[in-house]
Amino acid sequence: MESLLAVKIGCLVALLFITLVCGLIPAQVKWFQIKAAKGRHRRILSFIGCFAAGVFLGACLMHTAADALTDIQGELGKRLQQAAAGQNLTGTQNDSSRASACGAELDYPFAELVISLGFFLVFLTESLVLHCCHAAPPSHGAPAKDPACSAPSVPSVPHSHGAPAPGNNSTCPPPSVPSVPHSHGVPVPGGPSPGSFRALVLFITLSLHSLFEGLAVGVQQGEAGALQLCLAVLAHKGVIAFSLGLQLVQSSTRPRWRLLYLSIFALMSPSGMAVGIGLSLSGGAAGGLAMALVEGVAAGTFLYITFLEILPHELRSPEPPLVKFSFIALGFTVMATIAVWA
Repeated sequence: MESLLAVKIGCLVALLFITLVCGLIPAQVKWFQIKAAKGRHRRILSFIGCFAAGVFLGACLMHTAADALTDIQGELGKRLQQAAAGQNLTGTQNDSSRASACGAELDYPFAELVISLGFFLVFLTESLVLHCCHAAPPSHGAPAKDPACSAPSVPSVPHSHGAPAPGNNSTCPPPSVPSVPHSHGVPVPGGPSPGSFRALVLFITLSLHSLFEGLAVGVQQGEAGALQLCLAVLAHKGVIAFSLGLQLVQSSTRPRWRLLYLSIFALMSPSGMAVGIGLSLSGGAAGGLAMALVEGVAAGTFLYITFLEILPHELRSPEPPLVKFSFIALGFTVMATIAVWA
C-alpha cells in the first residue's frame, strides 16, 4: 500500500511539473507571438497552430467525448440495474416487462443528449455575449453624428496645400470606416474579444477534463495500472498544455491571465489525483452520475470550441491547404496514438 501511494504521489508531482512547463513555453517565449512574426516565422507559427488544432480535435473525439459517453452510459446502466434489483425484491414487475423497460431506457442516447446540451450551452453563452456587445451604447466622449454629414459628399478635387476644395464648405469630419460584423475570432468594437472568450471556455473545459483524469489515476488499486495510466495522461497532458498555451497567445490573452489559466490548469490533474487517493484510502466510491454528467457537458463545450472556433481560425490562414491538412492530421494522429494506452 505504501509503494502504491509513493507511485501516485510521484505521478502527481510529475503531472504538475510537466503540465506547467509545457504550457509556459509558448505562453512566455516571445518567439511564439504570432502578431510580431513575419515571413517564414509566421508560416512556422501557423503550422504549429494547425498541429495544435489537430491535437484539440483528437483530444475532443478520442478522449473527452469518448470518456463522457462511456461514463454516462455506465452510470445509467448501474442505476437501471439497481432499480431492477429493487423491483425484483418487491415483486412489482415480471421479468419480461422489466427487461423491456430497461432496454427501452438504455436505447435512448442519453449520453449524446448531454453532450449536445453542453454544445448548445456554450453556443447560447457566446450568442448572449455578442448580443450584449452589439447592443452596448457608444463609448463615453464619442461625438454625436451631425445629420448634415449623412448626405453623400461631392468628390474632392486635388487642390493646393492647406486650401479647401471649392464648393465644399462642410466642416464634417471624414467618414468613418464602417464596423465589420462579427465573425469567429474577430474582435467586436467596444466589447470583449471573442478570441478571449474562446480561450476562457477552452480553459474551463480542459480543466474539468483534467480533473476527471487525475481522479481516474488516483483511484487505481494497483501499481502497474496507476503507472501505465499516469504515463498515458502525462503524454497527452504535455501536448495539450503546449497547445493551450499557444491558443492563449494567439487569442491575445493578457500575460497575467495566461499565467493564471495555465497555473490552474496544471493544478487540476494533481487535485483530482489527490481526491482519488483520498477516496481509495477511505474506501469510498469515485465517480457517480453527477460527475459523468458534468464530464458530458464539458465534452459538448469542447466540441463547440474545436469545430466552430479553433479549426475555422486555423483554416483561414493563407498557407497551402494541403500543408494545413497535414499538420492538423499529424496532431490528431498523436492523440489517437496516445488513446491506445490512455
